[in-house]
Amino acid sequence: MQMNLTIKLMSISLLLGTLATATTLATVNGKKITSDEVNKILLEGTQGRFMSLPKEKQDELQKRVVDGIITQELVFADAKKNGVLESAEYKEELADITERIEKQLAAKVWEQQELAKVKVSDKEKRDYYKKNSGEFVEKEKVHARHILVKEESEAKAIIKELKPLKGEKLKEKFIELAQQKSTGPSAPKGGDLGYFPQGQMVPSFNDAVFAMKKGTITTTPVKSQFGYHVIYLEDKQPGKTLSYEEVENFIGQRLQMEKFKEKMEKKMADMKKSAKITYAK
Repeated sequence: MQMNLTIKLMSISLLLGTLATATTLATVNGKKITSDEVNKILLEGTQGRFMSLPKEKQDELQKRVVDGIITQELVFADAKKNGVLESAEYKEELADITERIEKQLAAKVWEQQELAKVKVSDKEKRDYYKKNSGEFVEKEKVHARHILVKEESEAKAIIKELKPLKGEKLKEKFIELAQQKSTGPSAPKGGDLGYFPQGQMVPSFNDAVFAMKKGTITTTPVKSQFGYHVIYLEDKQPGKTLSYEEVENFIGQRLQMEKFKEKMEKKMADMKKSAKITYAK
């Protein structure tokens, strides 16, 4: 759970890091649509998870956002051309929205300024790390590929074909067979499942893959509710406790938010006491 939060914060940092080198992704009637603008929308829309999504999903979402901005620009240009911006209806709606946005924006900036006033010392962060080091344990993880077929006999035939091979030849042949024979969604990528930790896959698959040695395949088919798997273990990384330096920013943000919450609760209580508030009966 805590590792997910760490990964989320790292994803936000990585995505925000791209904003410094904004590039033009498209133009519509001379107006540039930049990666800066698009990344901000993607960051909010995925709640910081954009960088953890598969590459094809990232590309799909980015295209969708760019197309949405293009549509918005075209509609706005046509509305402007046809006098919509001068209509009484538009001006009334704009005034109403402006009044509401004004308060929301003021509250947002006020919160940001108040948050910036909250400081967390290095001692506080180090004390938290020492007392809660269990939160920062990264599970053992593996990088695996698989070939998924419907019948056990198919899986056995694939294993028989792969058994004589070793090293790069085994890996290359496995990728080739995965692309040709696997019924799983990872088939076009040579059965590549990427890295994943203990407990993420179904039990039978999980138990088999974590018992394997790097650079080997399963000698018998692994059955699951999806069919029969032939697994190739590409890499294995042992579990570890993340260092203080790796999680310092995460701890700082967490402690800052906890302090900020306490500060806001007290501040709001004081503001309500000093304000004249009446409720309708």
